[in-house]
Amino acid sequence: MVFRTRRLAAASVAAAAATALVAGCASGSGGSSSGASGDTLTLWTHNAGNSAELDVVKKIIKDFNGSQSKYKVELQSFPQTDYNNSVVAAASARKLPCLLDVDGPNVANWAWGGYLAPIDVTGSQVPVEDQLDSTVGTYNDKLYSFGHYDVSLAFFARKSVLNEHGIRIPTMDKPWTKDEFDAALAKLKKSGKFTYPLEMGTGGSGEWWPYAYSPQLQSFGGDLIDRNGYKTATGTLDGKESVEWGDWFQSLVTKGYMAKKSGADPNKDFLAGKSAIQWDGSWNATKNAEKLGDDLAIIPPVDFGKGPKIGGASWQWAMSSTCSNKEGAQEWLKFSRQTKYFVDYAKATSTIPATNEAATQVEDYQPGGRFAVLVQFAQKYATLRPVTPAYPYISTEFQKAAQDILAGADPKNALGQAAKNIDNNLKTNNNYSG
Repeated sequence: MVFRTRRLAAASVAAAAATALVAGCASGSGGSSSGASGDTLTLWTHNAGNSAELDVVKKIIKDFNGSQSKYKVELQSFPQTDYNNSVVAAASARKLPCLLDVDGPNVANWAWGGYLAPIDVTGSQVPVEDQLDSTVGTYNDKLYSFGHYDVSLAFFARKSVLNEHGIRIPTMDKPWTKDEFDAALAKLKKSGKFTYPLEMGTGGSGEWWPYAYSPQLQSFGGDLIDRNGYKTATGTLDGKESVEWGDWFQSLVTKGYMAKKSGADPNKDFLAGKSAIQWDGSWNATKNAEKLGDDLAIIPPVDFGKGPKIGGASWQWAMSSTCSNKEGAQEWLKFSRQTKYFVDYAKATSTIPATNEAATQVEDYQPGGRFAVLVQFAQKYATLRPVTPAYPYISTEFQKAAQDILAGADPKNALGQAAKNIDNNLKTNNNYSG
């Protein structure tokens, strides 16, 4: 899932590494070959270490292969830590499989880089228009990918703890304001009952940083780049509102509200009572509910001035540009777009179904379900990370700046340097035009 995604490797991967990484591909261009049982299409997924999600992928492949004899899909799974590097290396060697999954924020970069081809899934059981906006990947007004699910960020807390300290439990109609949130943290800190009152996963790495923290920056009124043309970050990433976010973000550490670098398992620490409030994802909602029962409060993001916001887009399915059997690949994509598979993903992985129809068939997410509010968060608050080929570079620069800020760097200087670096990258790549 998105919260542990690593950034893309540089495109200049050694040829020897490329050869090794693509050795398991099916023969023929684009992961497609012919055989007695029909055309074979290779599919890559990042789920080697995620058995629950991988089992759903295997089920769809088995059902598809059994439904007809013209095509056969073969699976190759990678550990998520290696996946993006494997794709970049295979693209360099023109040995991409026909089908592959891609983390939503990287769709524009992979499309611009020539890795992906536009897809046509008209005639599917589930129309693309029925999906959450954050589960559809487009670039230059063309459809390149879709996902069966999304995830949602939320604050988790114990109702009893908030009530004990006279802290209002916020709702979507009335979320916490910045002042209210800061006052709550001050009360919890003063109580002396918690190692840190707030847990925000600062020990995480890679894509977690922009996914978790840039929505808060955006709620302040800042952003990672000027979205009007995506041609500059200067004046936006280092603008007044963004610097205000940086000052606040740093104050969480200086005031002792949050660890500069959290432990290896922040959710475990929250459930053990070491923290009072955790900023975490829907992927831990079931674990939290099993432990805390009715005492669990699922809280919307703070409104820092420009409305509550969370990150949007998770893993999605796509077709490679070098696939020699695009018709067959798109048949698999269409086949996978059945409501029952959207439901299967949600049940297996505790993720949010990408359609309302699927959500009504999942007890936790249907109206009145214990996690229905997370669906509402995804519908109302999700903000896509910048849809630009520059995003992987932007992500890396934001992570560095945010980590430097927590380490004590001046927020204005750290964000200013990140903005300059991003602008230089944009200039070097001619604003990723074409």
